[in-house]
Amino acid sequence: MNSPSNNTHDMNTNVTVQIEAQYARMKQVQLSEGIPSAAVRKDRLQRCINLLVDHKDELSKALEQDFGGRSPNLTQLSEIMQGTGHYKHALKHVEKYMKAEKRSAPFPIGLLGSRAELHYQPKGVVGIMSPWNFPIAMVFVPLCNAITAGNRAIIKPSEFNPATAELIKTLIEQTFSSDEVAVFTGGADIGAAFSTVPFDHLFFTGASSIGQKVMEAAAKNLTPVTLELGGKSPALIDAAYPIELAAERIVSGKGMNSGQVCISPDYVFVPEQGLEAFISSSREVFASQFATVMGNPDYTAVVNDRHYARLVSYLDEARAMGVRIEPLCDEALVAGDRRIPITLVINPGDDLRIMKDEIFGPLMVIKTYSNEQDCINFINARPSPLAFYYFGENKQKQQQMLDKTLSGGVTINNVTMHVSCYDLPFGGIGNSGMGSYHGIEGFKTFSHGRSVFRQGKLDLAKLAGTLPPYGEKVKKVLASQIKK
Repeated sequence: MNSPSNNTHDMNTNVTVQIEAQYARMKQVQLSEGIPSAAVRKDRLQRCINLLVDHKDELSKALEQDFGGRSPNLTQLSEIMQGTGHYKHALKHVEKYMKAEKRSAPFPIGLLGSRAELHYQPKGVVGIMSPWNFPIAMVFVPLCNAITAGNRAIIKPSEFNPATAELIKTLIEQTFSSDEVAVFTGGADIGAAFSTVPFDHLFFTGASSIGQKVMEAAAKNLTPVTLELGGKSPALIDAAYPIELAAERIVSGKGMNSGQVCISPDYVFVPEQGLEAFISSSREVFASQFATVMGNPDYTAVVNDRHYARLVSYLDEARAMGVRIEPLCDEALVAGDRRIPITLVINPGDDLRIMKDEIFGPLMVIKTYSNEQDCINFINARPSPLAFYYFGENKQKQQQMLDKTLSGGVTINNVTMHVSCYDLPFGGIGNSGMGSYHGIEGFKTFSHGRSVFRQGKLDLAKLAGTLPPYGEKVKKVLASQIKK
């Protein structure tokens, strides 16, 4: 009788074979059909727009089921509207992106008709692994960039959204032929198998710990990888900035998807003298948006019991250490309802788990400060975050904050807004990610930039005497070019 471990190994092997077979079929078609025209790419982009628009209600209901409570309005604002926006932007710019770029050739090889160019070609067949927090957008936005660049794609949705994943699989199969886009659903074992396939590019969004494993598996095939990860994204409120306005924007951003956002503000530096005003303003903002929390269809539940228990354990540990905890509403947690109100954790010790782990939920650390440089030092002593938020009107100080910190992206005087700009790249650095996507950067991520030199009719090497046997001509060339 086979042991469970042997059965799992056999299943992983079978899945890997299936995905590799799908990859091979797509690769064969890609090579036989050649580089897709702008018209073909536009058709595929438009089909995705049609899919999202025609099935927005079904997708919203599936995701509400997977979360155990998530507003269809939030899904359509943050996933459907954002997704279609990226596709419309791509439709408008794809022909421009596809054009060869003229590059300069140095003297003298650039003379007499010689030209240097950069051509963007599709990498081929790419893999996309999506997360659970925005499982629609995080499938369709990378797919948008992949299609714009002329690729075919195989997708592995998150197993934590089973209803949404199966619906996406069904809709993709209705919209595309199997040699254009394919979907494989299943658990972590499928994800592990997926990352071993020799894709021409692999795009992963998720936790840093899983991203490391994905990159390790991809390295065996020398597969280029884009990693969209996360981290602890800080916000810093300047002492001169209106504390009420900062609280309004930070709490509104934190409330989106109940903080289950990779760029959600994780901890906030608040001037010492502004702490109580920040707390009271945060309560007012939260109450204006969510009159109640438990059972409120507008307030997103924590995705599953495991993540709910993780978040509660952060609060339990902080409470046991005597840390001040300020829920933004007074409702008690209800068994079976995984909603947790935004909860401020005031000045916890740096040794607590809430200060070490990415929170990824409706808890937010508040750290008071008197010296702004201490905040910068604190941020820079830790892995570079995916996002940084600075609240301050002074343009010189804004630039100082940009110069003195390093993060994937920045929003000034608000939170999360940079990711909403279709024409800005989105990505991390270091532990928060590798590579970027959206707009032209997304097109380039999924393209091979191919250098092309077109030789003119005359051979300048012969005319200039730069071929052996070397004589006086080459000495003159060297003397004219090698100088300060």
